[in-house]
Amino acid sequence: MSTELEGNPQLRLLAKWIDEASRIVVLTGAGISTDSGIPDFRGPNGLWTKNPKAEKASNIQNFINDKEVRKASWRSRLESRSWSAVPNRGHEALVQLERNKKLALLITQNVDGLHHQAGSNPEKVVEIHGTLREVTCLSCDYRDDMKVALDRIRSGEEDLDCPNCGGILKSATISFGQSLVSEDLIRAEVAAQNCDLFIAIGTTLGVYPIAAVVPAAKRVGAKIVVVNGEPTEMDHLADLAIRGSISKVMPLVVNGEKNL
Repeated sequence: MSTELEGNPQLRLLAKWIDEASRIVVLTGAGISTDSGIPDFRGPNGLWTKNPKAEKASNIQNFINDKEVRKASWRSRLESRSWSAVPNRGHEALVQLERNKKLALLITQNVDGLHHQAGSNPEKVVEIHGTLREVTCLSCDYRDDMKVALDRIRSGEEDLDCPNCGGILKSATISFGQSLVSEDLIRAEVAAQNCDLFIAIGTTLGVYPIAAVVPAAKRVGAKIVVVNGEPTEMDHLADLAIRGSISKVMPLVVNGEKNL
């Protein structure tokens, strides 16, 4: 056992619970990707904290009704740090958790695609808020790689319409005001209701309906663990709340000194 793990009773306890568990469900939020250079939303250096207009663009009605909002949104997509970001050790630790046959489901609120890039099995991942890596039409079933849309922006277009029907194009992310994919939400809820350990990582647990999977897991007797840099809205439900760097904590508790 590593010295760092041995000297921290919280980390030791979580490592023990992971070792004993057989059906772990993980929920990740923006905090797991900050060590990859992608800012969170509402933190001190968050995207929306620094640029309130970006939060406005995250509302679907604003996006649909205001061409200037769409143009600003496409410019921000072009400049997104997600394109140069690479997975960090927090993402990699969850791949190891899957390889250890412990992970039942990985639910992510993130749209950056870094869990897939790290090597997580797509069949084990639910991107509950969609993905930045694809573009979709709001009027028809057109869907394509985001690179296609960004190439159009680079060529001088400012507001993109669908090549099939002329409708409004948008990243395949789920904005405020849009419904989640019902199949994804049901899958997340079922997994939470059948897990024995639920770990919320890098999320404030304040965005619904997905945050409701935490009390759902609690009701069936699963242990609840929160790993986050700041307090969350569901710390009162946690059996264990760990403050610290996710990219340091998760490798330690998943595989001890082997991941140091």
